[in-house]
Amino acid sequence: MNSAPKASVARLLQEVWSLGDVSAVSDLIAGRYTVFHDPGDPWDGQILDRAGYVTRVLQSRAPFPDQSFSICEMLEEKDRVAVTWRWKGTHRLPVAGIAATNRLVHMTGATVYSFEGPSIVGHWQVTDRLGVFRQLS
Repeated sequence: MNSAPKASVARLLQEVWSLGDVSAVSDLIAGRYTVFHDPGDPWDGQILDRAGYVTRVLQSRAPFPDQSFSICEMLEEKDRVAVTWRWKGTHRLPVAGIAATNRLVHMTGATVYSFEGPSIVGHWQVTDRLGVFRQLS
């Protein structure tokens, strides 16, 4: 990683989403964060403050508390960072009406993060959520 925006995205995926350390949110996320496009995510289309972003992280991680992201590739263009990633987590709590299965599941996706200055102000994302549900059934 050779840029501050790329380093911020890497930190977000590692510290916040993989480790669940929401203390980094205040360093990385703007006071107003827009989920521009994230089909299947309960927060799709919403504008969140930092507390709302923390709630999103905690609620999203709860069914898969050991979840982790690995970055495949990152590209930076102006005020955007695009990242492709792999995700895995063990299904420990109910999600979308599906009781915990204790199965290790995998997913891939691509996210474009938008920046204003050093802060991340939103994202546009596509993921294979259907693949996750197939692994749980």
